[in-house]
Amino acid sequence: MSVDQPSAISYRLFSDYHTHPQGHRTQRYSAKLLQPWADSARKVGLTDIAFTDHDRFHHGVDFDEVDRLREKNPDLKIRAGIELDNDPASSAAGRKWIEANWDRLDFVLGSVHFLERADQMFDTVPAGAAQFEGHNIDNLYADYFRRIREIAVTGLLDCLAHLDLIKIHGHRPNAEIDSIVDETLDLIRARNLALELSTAGWRKPVNELYPSDRIIQLAIAKGIPFTAASDAHSHAQLGENFPRLAEKMSILDVREVCVYEKHKRELRVRLSDE
Repeated sequence: MSVDQPSAISYRLFSDYHTHPQGHRTQRYSAKLLQPWADSARKVGLTDIAFTDHDRFHHGVDFDEVDRLREKNPDLKIRAGIELDNDPASSAAGRKWIEANWDRLDFVLGSVHFLERADQMFDTVPAGAAQFEGHNIDNLYADYFRRIREIAVTGLLDCLAHLDLIKIHGHRPNAEIDSIVDETLDLIRARNLALELSTAGWRKPVNELYPSDRIIQLAIAKGIPFTAASDAHSHAQLGENFPRLAEKMSILDVREVCVYEKHKRELRVRLSDE
């Protein structure tokens, strides 16, 4: 089946495993901050969500507040998580925090947001696009996926976020993507990690799902499982473009998504509308 051919099967997704209640600043978890996320999840038909604020804002995470939110919203599965990236200024402290709180965390995402510049994430829009000017794109892709492999072997992850984020500004490699990502996908499989299918790419300049159809196909062939993700930085973005994602998954024959509790993965069949 062509990846562009519409699917006759209708599914809906029930989980969103990449969310940022704090946004891009430290905000202590509270009922006022978190309850709107539970309300939004219910509104869009989600039953399982993971809070995955950036590790640089771990001071705002309050596990007791998450427990209270669970008590007030027993119809929802609410997972305590974090997104560990390769920020030169904060990732070392983030790793220590994850190690210290491993037993209270359900889920840890891993991501790469920094290339050569230590003072700016390359995925900043539009400023980060300047980091690609005058550079060999294939070399940047190779460097990016090398950094992905470095964070994948930390032993602190359950899943990799937006695997081909490097394409965010629309830059494409000259080499075949198969040869670029094969080593990384083999490592992900060997480490028993998952990949997220992130709708965030559809609201970025590249206007494409993370990861690309071809990477998803390669991951399926290697037996790598997937999570569903919006990378929401506002509760209004929770589950954004999930009907479109569900259609894409049907076309690519992704039959299951995984959820986590205390880092234990469970595969669940997508829910049918029919």
